[in-house]
Parts: sequence; structure tokens; C-alpha cells
Amino acid sequence: MRRAYADDALDKIGEAPEREQVRLRGTLRTVTLRPRGGVPALEAELYDGTGTLTVIWLGRRRIGGIVPGRSLEIRGRIGRHDGHRIIYNPRYELMP
Repeated sequence: MRRAYADDALDKIGEAPEREQVRLRGTLRTVTLRPRGGVPALEAELYDGTGTLTVIWLGRRRIGGIVPGRSLEIRGRIGRHDGHRIIYNPRYELMP
């Protein structure tokens, strides 16, 4: 899987810095609806062979193409919430 997502312009999830703009590719392992503070939130786990990251789209109940097993490229800033690495509302591109 690491080879499939290898690209010099991409960051690896396991090595990506926090609070800086990153560009990541991986496969969605899980996709769930988890409201946060009374607001709908679509939450997914992105995996690239080096680590996992939680991706959250606030205000969304579903997004076409965002399903488990789908490959995805995202851009955003990694933060932490309750000890977990998270990107909120990233720009994303569905991969073939």
C-alpha cells in the first residue's frame, strides 16, 4: 500500500506534521455519521500503510463517493482532538 500511494509531493500519514498544510492519499477504512455538538458530522478513517488519520466533514450526513474502501487524496491541516490526529473539512479528490 505504501508503494501505491508513494509520491514525492505527498506526505505520509505516519510522518505528516501537525498544524501545517499537508497533502495525503490513502484508503478509507470506515465511514460513520457522528454528530458533534448537535451538528451532523461525517467521520472517516484514512489509512496509507504508514498510519491512520480521522477525517471529519462538519455539517454533512453523507458525501457521494465517500465510502469504505475508496481511495482518496486530501489537503488540510492536521490537528488533535482527544489524543487523535484529525483533519476537519479537508479538500478532497476521489481517486480511481
